[in-house]
Amino acid sequence: MARTDGDPLPVDRLLGDLREALDLLGRLEAAAFQIVAVLVLDDDERLAELTARGLRRLGYEAEAASRMRALRPREVVVLDLGLSASLNAHELVALRAARPIVVTGAADPASRALADDLGASDYMVKPVELEELAAAIKRRAST
Repeated sequence: MARTDGDPLPVDRLLGDLREALDLLGRLEAAAFQIVAVLVLDDDERLAELTARGLRRLGYEAEAASRMRALRPREVVVLDLGLSASLNAHELVALRAARPIVVTGAADPASRALADDLGASDYMVKPVELEELAAAIKRRAST
């Protein structure tokens, strides 16, 4: 396909427009059906996937990851506190803005202070029951 002036179409721009349209469609669908997107960040990939799988069974659009990625609008982040040390400055800013739900095996005051510094909306000590986590996600998604 070519434009009228003979130059080829800017494929990169078309692909970008298509990605943007699909993203907007996904957001519209999520809003219409009240689907909550959740990113489960844990350095234990197996545990992250088990948690995400359980959340998907409860109706959440959950994804497991061991590394921070760009967050989608209104996405709820469930963060294993141990992963925070590996985040760069840009990722920390994004994480603070997301007000993550912090999940950790540590109940000491220093861990609580670190969670507060990350702007945590909730602080949960492992092992965490899936229903408790879902309740925290629901609280976070409603704000």
